[in-house]
Formats: sequence, C-alpha cells, structure tokens
Amino acid sequence: MKTTFKEEQRFRQWWLWVLIIGINMIPLYGIFHQFIKGEPFGDQPMSDFGLVVFFLLSLLLLVFLYLLKLTTTIDKDGILMHFFPLSKKYIKWEDVKNAEVLNYGFVGGWGIRIGTQYGTVYNVSGNMGLALELKGGKKICIGTQRADEIKHILVQLSLTGNNS
Repeated sequence: MKTTFKEEQRFRQWWLWVLIIGINMIPLYGIFHQFIKGEPFGDQPMSDFGLVVFFLLSLLLLVFLYLLKLTTTIDKDGILMHFFPLSKKYIKWEDVKNAEVLNYGFVGGWGIRIGTQYGTVYNVSGNMGLALELKGGKKICIGTQRADEIKHILVQLSLTGNNS
C-alpha cells in the first residue's frame, strides 16, 4: 500500500511565457535601437540606463517565474508544502482538524492568495486543491493537478472528513 505522495508543479502555461518573453522583447528592442542603431526608441525615449534597468527587471521576472515551483509531499506523518523560493511549511497530521480535496474555483489568480475562504491558497494552475483546516482554526489550501491521488492517500491514511 503506497502511503506517500509527491507532486511538483511549475508555471508552464504557454500563453504566460509568450506574454513574459514578449514583455522582455520591448526593452531589448529599445536597447538595440538606441545602442546599436544610435536612434532614440519611441516618441519620448527612455535613457540608455533606464532601458537597461527595465530589461534587467523584466529578465529578473522571467527567471523568477521559471524558478517558482510548488512541491507537495504527503506521508503518514504530515504534509510538506514548499513554494520555492517563497514559502515552506510542514504540517503534522496531528495538527489537522479537517483535510479534503476540493474545487476552490478562481481565487484571484495563481501564486499565493491570502484571505480567501480557504485561508491561504498556494497554487500554480487549475482549481483543485488539498484544503486543510488546522486545529487552531487556520486554513491552508495547496493546489494540485493530481486530486484523485491525494484523495486516495487521505483515505489510506484515514484522514478524510473531520479528524478532530
């Protein structure tokens, strides 16, 4: 009987990458125009320094999104949720009042969403997640692309429904 689960999710939506790379192309084209061709870029051109800073910031955003990874590990002792490089939490099952897999719908986007009806939501894509209510009243929801597998693990660990 397999009672461990591990899932790694990344931002891999093609349209997101087209958008981010497209944004990166604007200052890169401006740098080419002003540095290589020697012509001002646009009606009110940015300084050369401003273009370089804009490009570096947009490149930093691209690298940051590429590195973001949501890893969920579930075993008989608890759950490790690591949203690299932003957040890492370990929750012992003994601290969990209720655990269930649910459709959380649209919670305002992807990433870390604070103040939702599910508490803090960590998600990369989709609308399914492992909702946890802790004994202290705090709520956490961890997005998943493998909801059925998590449901199966919860059943095996006898953690479905109310665990108080």
